Amino acid sequence: QVQLVESGGGLVQAGGSLRLSCAASGLGFSSYAMGWFRQAPGKERDSVAAITWAGGSTYYADSVKGRFLISRDNAKNTVYLQMNSLKPEDPAVYYCAAGRGPLSLSLWHRAGSYNYWGQGTQVTVSS
Repeated sequence: QVQLVESGGGLVQAGGSLRLSCAASGLGFSSYAMGWFRQAPGKERDSVAAITWAGGSTYYADSVKGRFLISRDNAKNTVYLQMNSLKPEDPAVYYCAAGRGPLSLSLWHRAGSYNYWGQGTQVTVSS
């Protein structure tokens, strides 16, 4: 059974940093592209970042480019999201996702490109 477990969420002041982790089991991790999405109260679930199976390509939403960094460690079956300079619009439940198909500039941001999802971890930003 495939399981994705997010961790690292919490409370941080505006301008601060957090690192989220997503540990995967039950799949061939190195064969899956990984993505991060987020959903704020009253909002739709939006793409944040993604990384291809080999780690050679990364994608970022315009709203987080230059502040967030996605990476993966295939030996640990884990994908990370380093979040810096957090802003008031960043608080949300963050979800990791795994996709078995290829990613591209036109596909990475689509939820339908991913086959498995974690349960999410809450990120809150104080001021």
